[in-house]
Amino acid sequence: MSKGVSTSTDKIIVDKSRSHRNTAVSKAVRMTRERLQAGPSNTSGFDREMLGLHIDSMLQGAIAMPIFVLIVTGIGIYLSQSLDLVLWGIMGLCVHALGILLARRAKTLDIPVELVPSWQRRFLIVQIVFGCCWAIFMLQDCDSCGPVNYGFFKGAVLLIALAATAMSTFLLRNALLFTFIPVILVLAGITLNTRDAGYMALTAVVSTSLVFLVFMTKRMHRANVHILSVQSEKDDLIAELEVAKSMSDEARRRAEEANLAKSRFLASMSHELRTPLNAILGFSEVMSTEVLGPLNNPIYKEYTGDIHRSGQHLLDLINEILDLSRIEAGKYDLSEEAIQLVEITEDCIGMVQLKARTKNISITEQFEYGMPSVWVDEKSMRQVVLNLLSNAVKFTPSGGEISVKVGWTAGGGQYLSIKDNGPGIPEEEIPVVLSAFGQGSIAIKSAEQGTGLGLPIVQAILAKHNGQFILRSKLREGTEAIAILPSKRVLQSVPAVEDAPAVARRRKSFA
Repeated sequence: MSKGVSTSTDKIIVDKSRSHRNTAVSKAVRMTRERLQAGPSNTSGFDREMLGLHIDSMLQGAIAMPIFVLIVTGIGIYLSQSLDLVLWGIMGLCVHALGILLARRAKTLDIPVELVPSWQRRFLIVQIVFGCCWAIFMLQDCDSCGPVNYGFFKGAVLLIALAATAMSTFLLRNALLFTFIPVILVLAGITLNTRDAGYMALTAVVSTSLVFLVFMTKRMHRANVHILSVQSEKDDLIAELEVAKSMSDEARRRAEEANLAKSRFLASMSHELRTPLNAILGFSEVMSTEVLGPLNNPIYKEYTGDIHRSGQHLLDLINEILDLSRIEAGKYDLSEEAIQLVEITEDCIGMVQLKARTKNISITEQFEYGMPSVWVDEKSMRQVVLNLLSNAVKFTPSGGEISVKVGWTAGGGQYLSIKDNGPGIPEEEIPVVLSAFGQGSIAIKSAEQGTGLGLPIVQAILAKHNGQFILRSKLREGTEAIAILPSKRVLQSVPAVEDAPAVARRRKSFA
């Protein structure tokens, strides 16, 4: 039972149940990118974050304003020798406590975006009430004090309060303006009633300071919004990178699983298909040669020949697939030795000569003889030459011509060129035919179709030899395939080493 489970697990290598992850990851990437591209175009996009920062600022500086109110109350009582400011101080502390309680309440809640304007209005109302407290402070008077001294005290307190409020409320839009509008209105009313030059100057100074501080707080507000925007973009980019990394890891995992599945499939195919194919080839050859006795019906003999040719064709295709798989896996090892490229080419021409003659195709040779040997894998180079010659014979029409050249390259290497006058390949299809399992339109229409692995294998073998493969073709003008071996693969000829007695005899004869 366990064996059956193991076999089933081996066959189902790619876990399709996890395919939904790619969809979710792709959706997350798309949403993150849209959020980056269509980010908040105005400050309202960060109102929730700004409100949260304002609440934190209020809670962190909760003790500062009560201390300031107590100091102002104490100094006012000292100057006026009256307890009139005590009631004002209690009122100011109560309003401030109301604001702190509201901030603590908001801190415990997860305020949704749609309720942010409502909470902003609540805090603005608190600020307006606190502004009314400062307006009431400005209405305080001291009959026993000098007008200049008490007026100077109230002006100094008001300017300090204005600056402190600006620093503590710049995160809440328009809070400073709403806080001190009641104060400006009271100062303007006092100035109109008294026509006092001191109040007139104080009104002008406070109004000018308010305008300046409102301008500065707006700039600080925009600066904080920009900081939040940059932070948000950074967070979104980090999120997108993490999602992309997750997507890349998932794709890599699936690719590894697919590669494992391919390797196991090819290994299984090698064993399962090649064994019966060898039997088919052997028995069909025995039957076609009539080793065990003549076949009474000549049609049977023809059929056995067809079986043998078809089986051989299928075995060749399987071998090509396995070769390409080994090359891609990096397990295609070269067994290098010194060979003559001309000799290899002549042998391969002899192997395809019979098929070329049946199609009335002539093969012309242009070889540069006397070239030194090259250091390559003989089996691989035979496969390269045979693949290129077989393609040329396959796609050259009856009565055509194939030209085979072997010679020197400009860089000191050696090349093999095989050119036919067949139908050719459209230039835009050349990358297709050089890819694995790729076939051009001419090959698809041809009666002799293959797997499309011949040229990719040739290209890969030459790359293993640090060589180069060039395919030149034009429609209705034929095709030229060029295999180039680099100069470092060419073995330099070394003169024979003579033994010492022979050298001594030659020197004596010269003497």
